[in-house]
Amino acid sequence: MTVTTLPGAGAAPFIVNAAQVRAALPALDVRGALASMFGALGRGGAVQPPQTLTVFPQQAGDYITYLGVLAEAGVFGAKLSPYIAGVDGAKPIITAWTALMSMQTGQPLMWCDSALLTTERTAGTTALAVEQLAPREARRLAVIGAGDVALAHIRHVAPLREWERINVWSPSLAEPSVANNTERAAQIRAADTRVHIAPTVQACVADADVVMLCTSSGKPVLALDALTKPALITSISTNVAHAHEIDPAALPTLDVYCDYRSTTPQSAGEMTIAAREHGWSPEAIVGDLGELANDTCPRPGYTRHVFFRSIGLGLEDMAVAYALYSLLREPQAR
Repeated sequence: MTVTTLPGAGAAPFIVNAAQVRAALPALDVRGALASMFGALGRGGAVQPPQTLTVFPQQAGDYITYLGVLAEAGVFGAKLSPYIAGVDGAKPIITAWTALMSMQTGQPLMWCDSALLTTERTAGTTALAVEQLAPREARRLAVIGAGDVALAHIRHVAPLREWERINVWSPSLAEPSVANNTERAAQIRAADTRVHIAPTVQACVADADVVMLCTSSGKPVLALDALTKPALITSISTNVAHAHEIDPAALPTLDVYCDYRSTTPQSAGEMTIAAREHGWSPEAIVGDLGELANDTCPRPGYTRHVFFRSIGLGLEDMAVAYALYSLLREPQAR
């Protein structure tokens, strides 16, 4: 990871809106930035504090603060992700902005809209887990979910193995709901020539080597007895309190990995519930992405299911924000 020459103390930070982020995405090496960051984290070249949840008064919402120090790049910062409750039945408002600052000058370098970057870093982190944990001979990929996060997951993971089939299932794509989601169904099918929309969740995960859970559900979306052989199951976070996409009672029966073992067990819903109610301990975590990047933990043997849980780290936000910042500075550096 190379430290970019940063602006002086008097330089104004970049303000990068969603349209500018979208335009930059095709040139952004998200997975490469994340791989470098997790390598640094495993070597002690980065600091990942726990995320914090701050609740607004009168149940008006909350916001999560994602912090991170990426010393090898000379930057630190925070992503702020508010959830503003809707009034009189209106939909809640969810946004995300990242502040990137210099460890050399203490000055802000960039404020950027992080909504798109959050989707990309979430999918990119899952892709790193699949790259590190999935069997080399894996050929069947299943995806539960059909939103933008699911599409990003397909895009990031499609090149990682020689998939013969990519099954996708979501309640929104099942009959009769699919009649109102023909555009989304077309987008899912267009994501990769190997994509097939499954009629049921059972059909989606049958014979799957890897199952990616890409939903905003706060309760389980996959019953593990639907799987026909030991598989890698990946799961992400959402704003719902104690959100979990599998039954927490199953954790003691799984080989568990996560993005960062020092913070994930305190935030991941199924982990906190499993520790409180089902005799599971965070000490049972086999490894995290920093350890996998530095070959300091065992790989799974697939004698049973493997579960990878990510919660979204501030360092992931710092890594992709720094990659964006470096990309935007290139014309000025010439």
